Formats: sequence, structure tokens, C-alpha cells
Amino acid sequence: MSDFRIKTYVLGGISTNCYVIYHEGKKEAVIVDPADNGVFLLNKCRELGVEPTAILLTHGHFDHILAVEDIRRAFHCQVYAHVDEERLLEDSSMNLSGTLGTERMELSADEFLRDGQVIHLLGDEWKVLATPGHTAGSVCYYLESEQVLISGDTLFYESMGRTDLPTGSSSAIVKSITEKLFALPDDTMVYPGHGDPTTIGYEKKYNPVVSYNRFR
Repeated sequence: MSDFRIKTYVLGGISTNCYVIYHEGKKEAVIVDPADNGVFLLNKCRELGVEPTAILLTHGHFDHILAVEDIRRAFHCQVYAHVDEERLLEDSSMNLSGTLGTERMELSADEFLRDGQVIHLLGDEWKVLATPGHTAGSVCYYLESEQVLISGDTLFYESMGRTDLPTGSSSAIVKSITEKLFALPDDTMVYPGHGDPTTIGYEKKYNPVVSYNRFR
């Protein structure tokens, strides 16, 4: 039985999924999209007995980054994001912080990633899949060894991310999903930025993007 663990915490006013990922019995952890409430996340990490060594961002919208600095300061961990998301992360008007009752956020990643890059964390290989559409620098993280995809706001259960915000593109997100994500094995578990987990096989059958792509 695998010792790989994903803990999901739904945080913030838009109910964003933050993931704390680790191997049972090991101290090292990865946090994906520390959405909000840094104190809560710090306490949860301590309860689990883990220390994050990396923060992975799927994209730079405010509801996925509000606790980044709290976690980075507490654990001195590296922040990773796609290179095409740099401008959005550093511009509070583009990442929408300060416009919806939250503090203005302007931050920079420690390492900017590119499509197809493999990063080694927790003893696992995390493949970076650039999936532009929700934002220009949106990415998913694929762990083939665990059959897990962290999909951010690109692919949801029976839905996909909105594309009417800065750097969004409806044609790009459809292409990202149908040509890149749907090429993954059907039994791949999908952990999205909002809502319930799903599988690639299920979404290939029931996601509206399939019919949208067929008739566009």
C-alpha cells in the first residue's frame, strides 16, 4: 500500500482547495496553492508532523496565493510557478488581489518552470504540464508514479476554469484539456483547485468541454 498522502483543506472566500502532500512517516511535504489562512495551514502542518520544503502554484490568482508568504517565511521553502505567470503574480490588479475584499498581493516565485520540466520533490518526479487558458501561465502537476494530477483551475469535476479574467483564453483552455490532460491514463486521479476530485476517464466522458470541442 502506498504511503503517499494528499490532505485537502478548503480555504478562503472562494473555497479554494489547498493540498498538503507528503509520504507517511516522512517529514518533508509540498504545499500546492496555499490559498488563505496561513496560521491554519501552519498548525495543520505541525499536527501532521511535516515541514513544507516547496510551494507549488498552479497559477497566480489571489485565491491561490494569499498564504504563500506566511508559509515561505515559516519554513524557508521555495516557491515554484510557471514562467508565463510571473507578470500576473507581480501585479495585484492582474491577480485580482485587493479587488474582492482581500489584501493586495504582489509576489515572486523562487523558481520559474517550463512545460515538460521535471522537478524532484518528496523523492517523486513531478512533471510540469503547461495548460494555458484560465491564465497564460496555468500549470498542472503530474505524478505518474502515483497516478495523480493536480489540475488547479484548468480542469474541474464536469467543468473547466473560467477564461474571462486577465490572460485567459477559452480556445487555449479547451486545447490544454483535450490535447494534453485527456492524453493521460484514464485512471489518473485529478485534484482540482475547486470542488471534488475526479478522474481523467470520467471527464473524457462527461465533461462539457468534450462536446464544446466537438462542435466549435
